[in-house]
Amino acid sequence: MKEKTLKTLEYYKIVDLLVEKAESSLGKEKAKEVKPLTDIEAIETLQRETEEAYSLLIKRGAPPLFGIHNIGPEARRAEIGGTLTPGGLLKIADSLRVSRALKMYIKETKEDKTSNHPIIEGLVENLRVYKHIEDEINNAIVSENEISDNASPSLRSIRRQIISKNEAIRDKLNSIVNSQSNRKYLQDSIVTVREGRYVIPVKAENRANVPGLVHDMSGSGATLFVEPMAVVQLNNELRELELKEKEEIERILKSLSSLVGEEAEGIVNNQKILQELDFIFAKGKLALDMRATKPILNTRGYINIKKGRHPLLKVERVVPIDVYLGKDFTSLIITGPNTGGKTVTLKTVGLLTLMAQSGLHIPADFNSEIAVFNQVFADIGDEQSIEQSLSTFSSHMVNIVDILENVEYNSLILFDELGAGTDPTEGAALAMSILDHLLKLNVRTIATTHYSQLKIYALTTKGVKNASVEFDVETLSPTYRLLIGVPGKSNAFEISKRLGLSDGIIDYARNLISKENIEFEDVLQALEKDRLAIEENRAEAERYRLEVERLKEDLAREKDKTKEMREKILQKAKEEARTILRQAKDEADTIIKELRTISDIEKDRNRKIQETQDRLKEKLNKAEADVSANILNVKSNKPPKNLKVGETVEVLTFNQMGTVLEEPDENGNVRVQVGIMKINTHISTLRRGKREEEDQIKGSIKNIMGSKSKDIKAEIDLRGKNLDEAFLELDKYLDDVYIAGMKEISIIHGKGTGVLRDGIKGYLRSHKNVKSFRLGKYGEGGDGVTIVEMK
Repeated sequence: MKEKTLKTLEYYKIVDLLVEKAESSLGKEKAKEVKPLTDIEAIETLQRETEEAYSLLIKRGAPPLFGIHNIGPEARRAEIGGTLTPGGLLKIADSLRVSRALKMYIKETKEDKTSNHPIIEGLVENLRVYKHIEDEINNAIVSENEISDNASPSLRSIRRQIISKNEAIRDKLNSIVNSQSNRKYLQDSIVTVREGRYVIPVKAENRANVPGLVHDMSGSGATLFVEPMAVVQLNNELRELELKEKEEIERILKSLSSLVGEEAEGIVNNQKILQELDFIFAKGKLALDMRATKPILNTRGYINIKKGRHPLLKVERVVPIDVYLGKDFTSLIITGPNTGGKTVTLKTVGLLTLMAQSGLHIPADFNSEIAVFNQVFADIGDEQSIEQSLSTFSSHMVNIVDILENVEYNSLILFDELGAGTDPTEGAALAMSILDHLLKLNVRTIATTHYSQLKIYALTTKGVKNASVEFDVETLSPTYRLLIGVPGKSNAFEISKRLGLSDGIIDYARNLISKENIEFEDVLQALEKDRLAIEENRAEAERYRLEVERLKEDLAREKDKTKEMREKILQKAKEEARTILRQAKDEADTIIKELRTISDIEKDRNRKIQETQDRLKEKLNKAEADVSANILNVKSNKPPKNLKVGETVEVLTFNQMGTVLEEPDENGNVRVQVGIMKINTHISTLRRGKREEEDQIKGSIKNIMGSKSKDIKAEIDLRGKNLDEAFLELDKYLDDVYIAGMKEISIIHGKGTGVLRDGIKGYLRSHKNVKSFRLGKYGEGGDGVTIVEMK
């Protein structure tokens, strides 16, 4: 792509927004190198990367990318046997922590079976974890200027001896300065340090009375800083211990550097992957901010942008536009008033094309289509130059000549005010000639103009389409809507009339225009009225269509539900009937057995038969009653009283919820709406809806929130914790604070090296419940405290 096009379409402002989204300097460097590509397969890969990052950001939140550093120089130095500084080792530990945290982030994502992020998962899979190196460095180094006592037993022992020796020296010197015999020789009763040795301030005239070594003199010469002979040996021993401490620290750093050197290749490879991941997630964050979507790419030169927005305009204020080009026509001519949005439309199409070809999502509706072009050319804006003696027309023409010389088959060309800045007749003729030339080359072209001749050209030329930006004459303001297929009408007379210009002047102006032009403008006005009416009718028809579709779907769902319910009732009835028949059969078998045991005595036999017959009849009557009770007549234990129209009830015979349509009659029958069915049922088969249970649940939620607000403090102290421990505690604390409804809290992290403070800043920046945060002011704790405002 030509550099001039990228600047004209403000592409580098998009790059700047992308750079801001990267967490590390490495990610920012890669973001700065973004350029539009022309290979559709490479672009598709970049788009899938952005899509995966976008999906993960929505599902899992921001990944743990804070702490990525450029550790290449440190790794190479360690690899050749060099010793790294504490700061360099901490940078390596930070990068190793990020690699490990990303592994955990993706592991939790993979547990979701619906997750599908092969590109990012593949990159994270290639990251190597060096937990032992990370732990060794964090255990040994506190900050860039401090090595921990835990670094080695020898270092701890030496430092204890240093502390003991310091105390012995200070005790000896304190006894000297506090001595009545020596106090008169001293300038001050204090102990200080010169050249790493403990000394006392002695008056110059009393030098001979205090034996020792002179290490320094005050500016006036009145005070000598003397190391008394009594502590010379102790100071020498202290100096030896300090040298041993330094040697031990160098040994520890050398050992840690050796560990890094052994894995230098893997650590450097981790850095490259982390840079790539930071860049990919920066694209996802930008898409999230812009409410962007993944475009459908093609090589057919077809553009179909749905509800497209200029990415540099505020989402809340911009009016989305629909633009399509390249299927039924290859050239689009846009007309309309100034400040109506013509130039913004050009820039939107051009910039969205460049963004899509750079692997970025575009701020448009789903399923928007973007063509992949070999070249995008733009002649937008007034570039007249006094130094080069170029007028507005000349500057445009220089650009157009350059475009026509470099244009190739698969190109997109954007012209703003084509042919403007010169005689209208000649300008219009030139514009038509240029458009015709590009039309024959089958190049995709969008041009804006005020010339009526170009409107007629678009109406009469195959492959060219008119479009206009809508203007509301009533309010004298543009609506910024783009209307394809409708040429723009000149509103000069209507606007002038509404602004108060006299009718006589306007009528005379009309007479000065040719009859053909007036008729053409009248036709355009009639077309515009028809278009508005058709659009209104179409919108109403669409509303009816959607309502019918919704009703059809509701009917289908209710039909399926009724069928399923009917099958369940029949199945239940069959099972219960089978059980009843089985019981009746068992009873009959029992009766037959008893009949066989009857003796030949006629009297006894008749009595026995009568008894068993009565028993069988009783059993059958009971079975019939059970069928009626269990299948056909489900009753409520507590029938509802005082039912009102609109109340929600449960219909027990259908096991469905319904709405009361009519109050119960004198027989207790109620009309109820169940889904799409209206049924009459007895009040005894109904049960009131469970509103009371819902009220109880809401009450318990309020109680939980109330107890939270009582237990949660307005501050949390994270001093002395590493980043992982701090993040765990802070995450739970912020959730509790949010539930409790607290608006402002304090996080105490101390000043220290700033690692914990910066880590907490990065964490808060991406937390969904945090509105804003700042460092504490004087009286609040200063840089050692972060004040957080919750949403």
